[in-house]
Amino acid sequence: MNQPFETVQKLGKDSFGATVKALEVATTGTQAIAVETADYAKKSFEQTASTFEKLVGVKSLDKVIEIQTEYAKSAYEGFIAQSTRTRELYAKLAQDSLAPFGALYSAAQATFAPAKSTARAK
Repeated sequence: MNQPFETVQKLGKDSFGATVKALEVATTGTQAIAVETADYAKKSFEQTASTFEKLVGVKSLDKVIEIQTEYAKSAYEGFIAQSTRTRELYAKLAQDSLAPFGALYSAAQATFAPAKSTARAK
């Protein structure tokens, strides 16, 4: 009679442990995303400031167009690279955060599936 209670109690403890682990992983992943985003913002600002400095001293329209074109191309490529990196970080965050619950689900399913089959047989 005590075995089902102990089993449910163990699953409750395991659930709490999985939640704590998932929160730890989510915190670490979120910090990595914040650092990556801050680095990108800093680089982007520096690139914009550098381009502005170049434009200030230019006297011909051709040179202005050349500098602006170079800046636009570089900013676009940087944005695409950053978007890809951020997407990868979010996907890893989701996968790593849910991993502890996958093991818990498997354990719960293994524990309660035989009980269901026995109950139906009666």
